[in-house]
Amino acid sequence: MEKEIGSMLKSKKLFLLDIDGTVALGEQLLPGAESFLRSVKRKGGELRYLTNNSSKGVKDYLEQFHRWGVPAEEEEFVTAGTYAIEFLKKRYSTQKILAVASDSYCKELRNAGLLITDHAGEDVGCLLTAYDTELTYGKLTQACHQLSCWPVPWYGTNPDIRCPVDFGMVPDCGSICRMIGAAVDREPKYIGKPEPEMVYFCMEQTGCTREETVIIGDRIYTDMECGKRAGVDACLVLTGEGKAEEWKGSFRCSSLGAMAEYL
Repeated sequence: MEKEIGSMLKSKKLFLLDIDGTVALGEQLLPGAESFLRSVKRKGGELRYLTNNSSKGVKDYLEQFHRWGVPAEEEEFVTAGTYAIEFLKKRYSTQKILAVASDSYCKELRNAGLLITDHAGEDVGCLLTAYDTELTYGKLTQACHQLSCWPVPWYGTNPDIRCPVDFGMVPDCGSICRMIGAAVDREPKYIGKPEPEMVYFCMEQTGCTREETVIIGDRIYTDMECGKRAGVDACLVLTGEGKAEEWKGSFRCSSLGAMAEYL
């Protein structure tokens, strides 16, 4: 299967990369990832980091990549969090939004002009749940209060159950939503991967076609499923959550570092 990756990559101009479990684990850049990223740029390709991690703002990611010594531009980061901002601006630009989210992401939401609150109320237009690495029981209580007393639309930035870190896995947005959902007997509408809109946004932004695009990630139910729904090639890397025996798709590789040799 890995032998087929070389011919597939030769036709690609737009590389959509997951971050957690694909490019890095926690604060550590994965071995060989930098080589792959530089190889893409040397061949004239476009990079977009298509991550469901909404615990960080784009500027946080940019600073992290620069600390790693990896060249990156702000426009290259398309997170479930940033896409959620565009989604909410179209629908709730003048209404309060109750957000279960990190301080960094709430700041990004407010900087975009959205009216973010941390208290439930009848004047709230919707509830947004993100990957909140600063989660408290008080935040969970406010979300349950909102959905129980004023049942507004509920959105989750991403359905990921767990997030790869350097020692294993930690609960992600999907797990937080399951806790809330178990209490109020509801489920959210998810905005990020595997929904294909972020892929379409990147193709429009770069002018690349489906045939010129590949999505690379470590999760089958988000990254690989996103590629399927968007109609683009998808390649599983085995540095995060996904296992080789679980993936029935066309392409997989042990890591980005191993893929670098094909470029």
